[in-house]
Amino acid sequence: MFARGSWRYTYALPLAVVGLALLGLSSLWGVPVLALAGFVVWFHRDPERTTPVEAGVVAPADGKVSVIREEDGRVRVGVFMNVHDVHVNRAPLDGTVEAVDHRAGGHRPAFDKESEHNERVRVEFDGFAVVLIAGAFARRIHPYVESGDTVARGDRISHISFGSRADVVLPERYDRADVLVEDGDSVTAGETCLAQREA
Repeated sequence: MFARGSWRYTYALPLAVVGLALLGLSSLWGVPVLALAGFVVWFHRDPERTTPVEAGVVAPADGKVSVIREEDGRVRVGVFMNVHDVHVNRAPLDGTVEAVDHRAGGHRPAFDKESEHNERVRVEFDGFAVVLIAGAFARRIHPYVESGDTVARGDRISHISFGSRADVVLPERYDRADVLVEDGDSVTAGETCLAQREA
């Protein structure tokens, strides 16, 4: 399975057509272009995930935890997606989308402190938010949801093409002690529990 609209958005099909045309002229040019098309398709893979039945906030992205901080009285947990990670993002909790806001900006590496000024899409839910941040090579953030949509924990909500970060701004009732991961931990979208409140 592949990310929604990935053939249309990521130029895999044009690359494949060009690669086949070049292959007729020279394998020296055709093979690398076809390999690049294959990489683009592989990059936009979208495997099925099994969200745990236990309560808790699940990771919005595959990758490594790169941000854990408190801001404006809320805890923020960010996941950096490397080039080899799946880039389909998932809802960390059940909720209703209140707004999907795009903000233009730069394209610094998503793990860089300056990435706070990068292009981003903020998906605001009732009580929490997911912030999708473009990276150095990411130029396309593709939300799947819009205001009024209701999602279940682990549902697909977006994909980002080529390197990026996905942050969760946790509900107000969560504090730093409820976070179960540490900086540098590897997580899996829709499966790894990032935070959990004690009953």
